[in-house]
Amino acid sequence: MKFIDEAKIEVESGNGGDGCMSFRREKYVPKGGPNGGDGGRGGNVIFRTQEGISTLLDIKYQKSFRAERGVHGKGKCMFGAAGADKFVDLPVGTQVLDIKTNKVLVDLDKYPMEWVAASGGRGGRGNARFATSTNQAPRRVEPGKLGEKKGLLLQLKLLADVGVIGLPNAGKSTLVASVSKARPKIADYPFTTMTPNLGVVYIGNGKSFVIVDIPGLIKNAHKGAGLGIKFLKHIERTKVFIHLVDIGDAAYNNPVENYKVIRKELGEYNKELLERPEIVVLTKMDIYDKDTVNAVISELKKEASNKIFTISAPTGKGLKQVLSESWKMLRSLDKK
Repeated sequence: MKFIDEAKIEVESGNGGDGCMSFRREKYVPKGGPNGGDGGRGGNVIFRTQEGISTLLDIKYQKSFRAERGVHGKGKCMFGAAGADKFVDLPVGTQVLDIKTNKVLVDLDKYPMEWVAASGGRGGRGNARFATSTNQAPRRVEPGKLGEKKGLLLQLKLLADVGVIGLPNAGKSTLVASVSKARPKIADYPFTTMTPNLGVVYIGNGKSFVIVDIPGLIKNAHKGAGLGIKFLKHIERTKVFIHLVDIGDAAYNNPVENYKVIRKELGEYNKELLERPEIVVLTKMDIYDKDTVNAVISELKKEASNKIFTISAPTGKGLKQVLSESWKMLRSLDKK
């Protein structure tokens, strides 16, 4: 499943350093010639692809990227140092567009790949450059050239990394809204979610992934029941499942059977889906007592091979552990 992640940013390369006006002044050298050095080149703003980045979330927070200016030239024919380049790390698949014309400037579609988004200004020449046989004491220098300043639009077509599955009203949309900035429609009745809702989950230290809640999974969904095959197709593109089970849902009052219903639908649609990494999560723990929860966990362990987590999305309890486990599974898949 794809969606577009966007970020509007401004890039500005460094100005070139100015050339220096200087003449050699030493004892016993009454008419020393010009010795003004050139200014340094301004730094470039360079986009480069990096593995392990899957969203534009960090870019959105910074928005402006500026390289250093070149250092001015000095006497004794000393050239100014070049300004440091500014590197901007982006996920593979990022397209860069001109914000005014909407024209695609570059498609960063592989790793490693670099592209100069804004070129630094050239350093100006010092007066030593202008000495000739007829003008041995030139008083001419050049200022450094200005750097470039651009508005750019970054676009990234994202595949959802983690799919949230479960029967209607299990808390899928509430989970996505709690861990990302997605704001799906949420209400206490089945099929509130009519379209998949995607969000970017940021868990710190540059770690982020895309999460989607998959609506419409009920018994016989693979035959078109409920919202049917339309949304089962979305599941095929996700790498990890978070399988939510509401242990007290009045419409589906046997949590173990609820779990088995979804697993059966996945297998009937595509047996390969049963081999995907899965995190089983009991939801709405803020309204159930501990004994009830433990009893359900004991029964579920007979069906689910992985560790079972418990969460309360509204209070945030248990969310960190589920997100951490999701990240570990995604990273282990990337290493294979």
